[in-house]
Amino acid sequence: MYQRKQEIESNLYPGRVLVIYGPRRVGKTTLLQSYLKDNCHKKTFSSTGDDITIRQLFSSEKRQDLLDFATSYEIIAIDEAQNVKSIGLGIKMIIDAFPHKIIILTGSSSFNLSSEIGEPLTGRHFTLTLLPLAQREMEISQFELKNKLEDFLVYGSYPEVLNTPDKTLRTKILTELVSSYLFKDILALDKIKSPDLLLDITKCLAFQIGHEVSFNEIAKTVKSDVKTVQRYIDILEKMFIIRKVRGFSRNLRNEISKKSKFYFYDNGVRNAVISQFNGLESRNDVGQLWENFIFGELVKKSGLEESLDNFYFWRTHTGQEIDIIKETNGQLRAIECKWSKETALLPSLWKANYKNTTLEVINKDNYLYFLMPQNK
Repeated sequence: MYQRKQEIESNLYPGRVLVIYGPRRVGKTTLLQSYLKDNCHKKTFSSTGDDITIRQLFSSEKRQDLLDFATSYEIIAIDEAQNVKSIGLGIKMIIDAFPHKIIILTGSSSFNLSSEIGEPLTGRHFTLTLLPLAQREMEISQFELKNKLEDFLVYGSYPEVLNTPDKTLRTKILTELVSSYLFKDILALDKIKSPDLLLDITKCLAFQIGHEVSFNEIAKTVKSDVKTVQRYIDILEKMFIIRKVRGFSRNLRNEISKKSKFYFYDNGVRNAVISQFNGLESRNDVGQLWENFIFGELVKKSGLEESLDNFYFWRTHTGQEIDIIKETNGQLRAIECKWSKETALLPSLWKANYKNTTLEVINKDNYLYFLMPQNK
């Protein structure tokens, strides 16, 4: 039903380690194993960060032991590498000594893996971020995609969910995904003491899709302090659960620039957080689901095309607003997300200050025009 457009082969370069990031259960291991299978003729070492031997080897930081280990392999692949202490320093020693070896690391926890990579691999690695599947990765017709649109809005596009036709089972998978996988890395951190507080904060964000978020209001709602709320939200971002979007501003007095919106990378995860999987006909948040879905698809499209796009929202203190601002090489595109076939006009203040900006209204009838590769 789907085929990943991102591939490992095209992201490999001599002297560079490839680091594959992404949330749990999104298919990083599958992508890695597929690559290793295609290159089974090469001498390969493949393991995981749970392997005690690998953990001991890298934590020792002994250069000669690391080089002795690596010398006979053409490919070294370590899955869930965030669990290996000092892996950045160890991999640096290996890649410096053997720049033509292929070294691939994967990790679901970007902040843990980043801190382990840190300074040692600066300038010595490239990253590949794997997200839930995009519409353009579905190997079905556009007619079928539109027929399944409600499923994407309610259940999202994690691979395991897409492979499960039964809606009751999908609900169980997503609920388990949230409770046992997505929060697993977070709750393992010393800084995170309360799973209930984490869930409450995430629920607040889930109910506020499309609106600017006030950390003070969330802190009051969950009965915590602002700094704790900000820290938890920052970790949710780094775990690829949510994406922060800042207000766009060129310093006009009337523009809101200090607040942010938050979108979930996957609609199914968002609905699992609030335990709502009912159909669209009985929901009062269809507009939020649609905006979240479109934003996520635009981000995925940008990643697949390796476009250097920045995303913002725009709002003034007088209430003029635009859902999404996409900036590409200085060119601005204003995007309104409308579930039904509604029209929209550029707000007067935007039109007066940002000339030559196009306005695109994305609705359920035309959305594939903006998301598929032949329409850039």
